[in-house]
This record gives sequence, C-alpha cells and structure tokens, in this order.
Amino acid sequence: MTAQPDHPDAKAGHTLISVDAMGGDEGPAAVVAGCALSAQANPDIGFILHGPQEQLDPLIAKHRELAGRCDVHHATEVVTMDDKPSQVVRTGKNTSMWSAIESVRSGEAAVAVSCGNTGALMAMSMIRLRKLPGVNRPAIAVLYPSSNPQGFNVMLDVGADVRADADDLLRFALMGTSYARNGMDLQRPRVGLLNVGTEEHKGRTELKEAYDLIRAQGESTGFDFVGFVEGGDISGNRADVIVTDGFTGNVAIKTGEGTASMIGNRLREAFKYSPLSRLASLLAYTSLRRLSKKIDPRRVNGGVFLGLNGTVVKSHGSADATGISAAIKLAAQLSENKFNDKLAARVAATLPAEESPS
Repeated sequence: MTAQPDHPDAKAGHTLISVDAMGGDEGPAAVVAGCALSAQANPDIGFILHGPQEQLDPLIAKHRELAGRCDVHHATEVVTMDDKPSQVVRTGKNTSMWSAIESVRSGEAAVAVSCGNTGALMAMSMIRLRKLPGVNRPAIAVLYPSSNPQGFNVMLDVGADVRADADDLLRFALMGTSYARNGMDLQRPRVGLLNVGTEEHKGRTELKEAYDLIRAQGESTGFDFVGFVEGGDISGNRADVIVTDGFTGNVAIKTGEGTASMIGNRLREAFKYSPLSRLASLLAYTSLRRLSKKIDPRRVNGGVFLGLNGTVVKSHGSADATGISAAIKLAAQLSENKFNDKLAARVAATLPAEESPS
C-alpha cells in the first residue's frame, strides 16, 4: 500500500497520506496544523494536500515541520456539508475530496483522510475505489471508549448504510475482526452482535440469521463469538468488536458523544458552584485530566471505511488540529500494517464474491 512519491516536495515521507484540506468546520488552517503535529511525531509520513494552491501554500509555509514533506494538488471546488452525495458524485470531479480519493486510487498515496461530508465521501469512495470482492456493503468502523484492557472497542457499521441483512452483518464481523487484529493487536477478538437482549430468541429475523452465520464462522476465522450484546456492552468488556447496522450504530455513537459532552459540562458547573467546590476541583485536577484524556474523542478521531479497494479515514467534521493529527496517525498505522491487503485476503478467503464488485 505504501507508494513512492512522484513529487520532490514529498520525498521526506515514506508513507504518503492524501489529505482533503478543505473538508471540515475549522477550515484548511486546522487541517494543515494537524498535518504539522503529525509531522512532528512521525518523521516517516509525507502529505499530499488537496485544495486551492493559493490558500494552502501560505498555510504550509507557517509550519517548518512540513518543509520538504508536503505537496499540494490544486483543486478549485469544495464539498460542503449540505451537498447531496448523488449530486457530488455527478459534479464533484474538481473538488478537493475527489482529488484526495483519486490519489489513493492511482497508488500515489496510501490512505485518504477527510473531515468532509460523510455521505459524499462514502459515495465518492465507492465510485472511485470500488468494493472488495465478497463485500456487498462497505462499513464505517470506529473505536469506542471501553473498559477493555485496550481501552476501546471496534464498532461497525456506524453510518455507511442504514440497512444491513444477515450476510452484511457477517461481513461486518469479519472486517471488524481484521481491524481489531491488525489495528489493536488482538489476536483472537471477541465479537458481539448488538440486539435488544442477549437471549437467542430476541430480535429481528435478520439478527437471528446473522447470529447463526457469525457463530459458524468464528472457529475457522479466528474470533470468539460471544452472541448477542446490548447497548451497555458497547463501552463494556464483554466483546472487542460490536456488530450492528449503520442506523443503530450511528445513533449509538452520537448518543455516546452527546452524553459525554453533557457529563463534562455538568462537572464543570458542579466544580464552579462554590469556593469549596473550586478547591475540590484543584485537588482533583490530576485525576480529572487523566479521565479527560481517556475519554477525549480527539485521541481516536477517525472512522475507517472498510470493504473498499483502498483505505479512507473519515475524521470528525468539527475536528481541530489535535483530532486531525489523530486521524492521520490512524491512517499511517493502517498503511504500515498493510491493513487493507490483509482485510481483502481475509474476506476473499472466507466469503468468495457472488458476483463481480460494481
């Protein structure tokens, strides 16, 4: 997956990351600053930034860390958060998002990273990169904070497609297992299927069918199927991989993010309530910092598009430089581990394609 750069400005990096510089709420300044943070931490990364050259060149010049490690692909148009994916696919060839994906398709870059419109990014990725043989629906996988020793669980799908039948859920389980094994170094991940209860007789028909399919694959594919899990297990320690459809998964992660934000706000209000509570906050400062770091969504910012002929990392639209740096770090790790090659081999060996990928 690692490509040799064609451009002299990027020769310092051994792994080239293609970055949509114009996606996200914070604008290109935050994206370039995130690249600079990544450059400081990892000397083996190079960048291809996509967007208007006249905007990006001055921003890049402000960061010495990017000197000799950053190239710009000029793209005049931007995909907004309000753009419809179907419209973008038809008219978006001059956008920074399209250009970022194209660098992966051509083999110039290893992974694409974007903070932009999720639906448009998935639609473009499917059109330009195509699905892996054996994959009916791609999935978006995220790392969700948990009480497991690794600190996170893999959860998928969280919004690539609101629907999923039994076969799709089986493929999600296989892709999630590969992600946990290669991205989190879990040699035998535990897989749980999200349901309204843990009893085998509960749930919709497709969940019961998926239960049998996933259980049948566990031994030969190298994971332990723990059966149905409930919402409380998403952040628990019963499973390492949580499998669900995109509608349920997206609601779950947005609920979790909202709850975490509310708890943070309530804690700040509580510690400001009186002089005594302010003193208590000073005494608890170290512990609160440790807690904040563990649950900070910026540390694991990035949903990975699984099931495509190329790796795409979707960063939060509201990500700041720290969050973007985390997404780039994830992209580099996946590239270094040749994750997509391993995922393709696993899916192809276990579930041969019923038809040629569209």
